[in-house]
Amino acid sequence: MKRRYEEIREYNDQEIKEILERQVIEELILLPLSVGLYLHNWRVAQNLCLKLAQHDHAHVRANAILGLAHIARTEGELDKRLVKPIVLKELKDNQEHRGTIIDAISDINLFLNWNLAKKHDL
Repeated sequence: MKRRYEEIREYNDQEIKEILERQVIEELILLPLSVGLYLHNWRVAQNLCLKLAQHDHAHVRANAILGLAHIARTEGELDKRLVKPIVLKELKDNQEHRGTIIDAISDINLFLNWNLAKKHDL
């Protein structure tokens, strides 16, 4: 898969709703990154990322974890009891995007002073 840079833009509530309804993979891959960077209600952003972390597509799930890392960096908040099991499951199950998930976990640990996946030597 060839990498390409694409600017992550901010979506309004209606655009987010439409992206979720359309279920176009390319849009869903970018959505959690945008939400993590720009949505100022961290709980809404977190819940959307957690929902996307349940998606069938591995890249959508990996970017949902990365979206959580963006929330940790921009808002300094995440609900550990909700986030931890999803992040650890994705670390175990999503081998295709393991590097992205490891980077996201490292950021979450850094910005929230957590110790997720330390037994995995991250």
